[in-house]
Amino acid sequence: MNKLHTLQTLQDEKLVAVIRGETSEEAEKITEGAYAGGIKIMEITYTVPNASQLIEKLAGDKERDWVIGAGTVLDEVTARMAILAGARFIVAPNFNLNVAKLCNRYQIPYIPGCYTVNEVVEAMEAGADVIKIFPGNTISPSGIKAIKGPLPQANIMPSGGVSADNLNEWLEKGAVAVSVGGSLYKDDFEDIKASAEELVQKL
Repeated sequence: MNKLHTLQTLQDEKLVAVIRGETSEEAEKITEGAYAGGIKIMEITYTVPNASQLIEKLAGDKERDWVIGAGTVLDEVTARMAILAGARFIVAPNFNLNVAKLCNRYQIPYIPGCYTVNEVVEAMEAGADVIKIFPGNTISPSGIKAIKGPLPQANIMPSGGVSADNLNEWLEKGAVAVSVGGSLYKDDFEDIKASAEELVQKL
């Protein structure tokens, strides 16, 4: 049921904040700012130093109704570390069958990065419930519509190239959700919050 709840939240909220930072403290500030601005789904990437510890800290905060997941998960060892830390979903820039199997074993949504129809089909056959189209900035929202032509059953989430200006266009073309990152990377907490608020308002 935890997996179903996570997927339902993703479908309802439609916005995933991709959290990066040169330090764990910077990543935590971006997470807090994004949440203050109204985004509830956070992807803590494994490019962040001490990512597992940050995931554990954030996932353990029961006062906030956010959903904490892990991103840039390239192998099953990292996936298992993230799950043990409390990650509710696993995201990757690529598709890895071993990661898919592990996530299926523990009933954690796996959102692999794919680019071609062949990759999308392979990931779906391995049990991926949502497919991240990456890098999204090299494909237009119309590309999502083209993929869903032969694959209407695919749940697509673009990552990269998503902004407040085109967010709704991605969704109108068939994306189940979108992930955003670059527009949230500000030095000031209030600027991060304002960027998140703009995304939520446009949605």
